[in-house]
Amino acid sequence: MKAGSDRTDTHILIVDDERGLTQLIRRQMEGLGHRVDVCTNAEQALKWLSGRSTDLLLVDVHMPGMTGLELVQRLRRDERLPPTIVMSAYGAIEHALAAVQAGALDFLSKPFRLPELQLKVEVALERVRLERPASSRRRAARPIEEPESTPGALFYDMVGKSHQMCTLFDKITRVARFPSTVLIHGESGTGKELVARALHKASERRGAPFVAVNCGAIPANLLESELFGHVKGAFTDATSDRQGLFAQADGGTLFLDEIIDLPLHLQVSLLRVLQESEIRPVGSTSTQRVDVRVVAASAIKARQRVKQGLFREDLYFRLSVIELEVAALRERLVDLPLLTEHIVARSNKRLGTHIRGVHPHAMALLMSHTWPGNIRELQNVIEQACVLSESDQIEVSVLPDQIHGSLANASARSLLPVNPETDELSIPQAVERVERRLIEAALVQTKGNRTHASQLLAISQRSLLNKIKRYEINIPGQVGRPPRG
Repeated sequence: MKAGSDRTDTHILIVDDERGLTQLIRRQMEGLGHRVDVCTNAEQALKWLSGRSTDLLLVDVHMPGMTGLELVQRLRRDERLPPTIVMSAYGAIEHALAAVQAGALDFLSKPFRLPELQLKVEVALERVRLERPASSRRRAARPIEEPESTPGALFYDMVGKSHQMCTLFDKITRVARFPSTVLIHGESGTGKELVARALHKASERRGAPFVAVNCGAIPANLLESELFGHVKGAFTDATSDRQGLFAQADGGTLFLDEIIDLPLHLQVSLLRVLQESEIRPVGSTSTQRVDVRVVAASAIKARQRVKQGLFREDLYFRLSVIELEVAALRERLVDLPLLTEHIVARSNKRLGTHIRGVHPHAMALLMSHTWPGNIRELQNVIEQACVLSESDQIEVSVLPDQIHGSLANASARSLLPVNPETDELSIPQAVERVERRLIEAALVQTKGNRTHASQLLAISQRSLLNKIKRYEINIPGQVGRPPRG
């Protein structure tokens, strides 16, 4: 077996009866520094795997005897399926998809180009490395500063106790330590840049620059110079050398917001930077090495643009080694009282106001709104209310018209959470849903104080305790302190 110049500890097992193809793949993988073994049928692979392990399995669907799909299913049933990429001829895509459903990571359609194979292998190995238990990973040379607050409260300027946010905080903590590219999905106003900043602050790069750019806000003819810089004389107005954003972010993190707005010709340039870690300023004949972690974000699923032919698939795979989803505010309304409290505190500090809280009736209106603008809209509403309030509480009267209209326009949705097409139209069940939602909101607003929550709900504390037990409601804890990161 030929050794690559940069030997790694990664092993790949190829299972395919096409000898010419397996030799080609083997040379390509060994040239990248991976250790490679080849089995020509599934039975041989089963025997090989009975006493050894591999980091990645490349397996063809159609082989004499046991098929690749049957091999994947057998290994999964025996609880010894390694990370797997399935290869399939054009007429057998349904078999490859079945293998993915059976536990494979990905699949390749034959015939394929070697760069496509290389990219899928790199992405698969990166995901495998990130999913390994923390105890098996090599520890970073420099200790990472952990947030003081418990995830699910205040985490690097993000607030939330909902399941969606706790899951997101946990992923950020695990992913931040690695240089992998990250693609963040989320509606406008959900806080995608906050997620990118949290990834930066929780990483070893936190002492280096964090540079953010909105790819849709810069004219296409200027964006290349903005990203990669230019040399004097590169174009009419280039009177001196100018450093681009990649060079400014060297050693740190570059956040590319609205990445789907990147023109196609610049998508090629970005792909090259991600592959080679080199930039070429506009007008220059030489390249420059850069060490930059790229975090991209989009309000529209990038996969949709790939299908439309507006976004390169190879760039999508490069960017989406890790994908993070930021939930819309309407999907985590349980966090709204916490968010409101956080925004009020920041508004008091910045504006010099003295708001102590939100009246329960005003909070009910806020909870009834659908928040199409998400956190950004909530910030605007609360800041306006803080300025207009004549008392130390935000009252219903200072909330804007769109909030007042929410209750009337969507009362069936907000007060009676029933979908006529999917839910049973049972009054007792609907009442239970309303009760549970109101109790959860009251407990969050009172930070788990059951006495105060029972007063807000206008029921006895004993009745509240019985309902908490009946509905198996988790009582929230105190909001934590912000991290020092």
